[in-house]
Amino acid sequence: MAERFDVLVSGISEADALSLLFAKTSDVSPPSDRYFAATRLGLCGCDETLNALIRATRELRTDELFDRITRRKAIEALGRRKDIRAIRPLVDVLACSDTEAVINAISALTRIGWSPAPAEHDQLLNLLESEDVTLSRAVIQAFTRLSIKSSASRSCIGELCDHESTLVSGAARACLSKLYGEKGLMQPLLTQLTDLVAGKRRSAVIDIGDCGDQCFLPDLVKAPVSMSLRAKSFLQIAEVGGLLEVDFYHDLFKRLLLDNPLFLELNDDWKCGFTPEDIEQNLSHRDEARQYGAAASLMRISREECLELIDSMQERLWSDYVTHYYLTCVVGLRGLHEKSYLVRAALAETTPQYTKSRVAAAWACVRLQLDDQLELLYELSNSSPWVPLRWTCQQAFAQLIDKQQSSGDLLTRC
Repeated sequence: MAERFDVLVSGISEADALSLLFAKTSDVSPPSDRYFAATRLGLCGCDETLNALIRATRELRTDELFDRITRRKAIEALGRRKDIRAIRPLVDVLACSDTEAVINAISALTRIGWSPAPAEHDQLLNLLESEDVTLSRAVIQAFTRLSIKSSASRSCIGELCDHESTLVSGAARACLSKLYGEKGLMQPLLTQLTDLVAGKRRSAVIDIGDCGDQCFLPDLVKAPVSMSLRAKSFLQIAEVGGLLEVDFYHDLFKRLLLDNPLFLELNDDWKCGFTPEDIEQNLSHRDEARQYGAAASLMRISREECLELIDSMQERLWSDYVTHYYLTCVVGLRGLHEKSYLVRAALAETTPQYTKSRVAAAWACVRLQLDDQLELLYELSNSSPWVPLRWTCQQAFAQLIDKQQSSGDLLTRC
């Protein structure tokens, strides 16, 4: 679960979460509360909850559905806790038969900052023999993100650069690029950013973030992939070198977060016509590139047509978080003052699924000069746990204040 969705489990008390973790599934209604409890314990900080999560990795069964899912969530929660006392139990999980649990354990160990002993290094490397491409990808990512270098891993991972699955080959190329400086291996991933298959584009965005090379950031910004995913990879590279303090990368990140569909590399397969039916059909597609194609059409139709279509979709589709996001973007990008009330509503929306919309709304506040939102922008610029939203609100607040001061100086001179 992405951390910005923590609100979904915040209502569960620590005591209830401890009780639910080992409860008999038949005694819990709904049974899903058990694995929500595991996620909730990932937000705690005391030894009792840590020990409970560790017990869950050892005691919950893998042959009972909700035990198995709860165990996986407990493993994930230990990664959130980042406590080195969880390393030994998580390493033990690597030998279990539940592949999803093994993948979660690798991710958790990576978050904690595991430094594997020689035997553990070999155990991790042996997992590459699995035919499960998701597991192989997780193993390679662990070597990359933990900077684990060895002649054996370099050889094994190097052989996977031409694997038939792009999930494996992309991760392998990013690994060799980051750890061994083999930058030339990344070229296929740049091409993959505009692949017709959405999953290939998304995995390429993640792999570029892992490779850590800032020269690929302009390509990342133009990719027709979810803004959230691109921002995560951008920050993975930029925060290491303090690049956001450099004007070029600062402006590049702002361009990414503004998310103007007209600046993305959209091929004709993703574009759509200008009728309401065409636009709505593309917006409802699962592929973000098709959604961006619809947003591009909204940017190109006349102002009157755009306002009319927003009115229609607002009445029927405003609760759909995809439509909510793109309409908020377009209102800001096109400066549709008539719809400023939608911007105010989007900025105030606290439901986790609408967090991206709050980013779009913050930029729209600047374009539409919504000075009445300064207090909320200031609050979010200090409190939002999601970096893209916090950074955007900082920029929006500063720009609105600057414009206020400029207007005041102008009036003084007059």
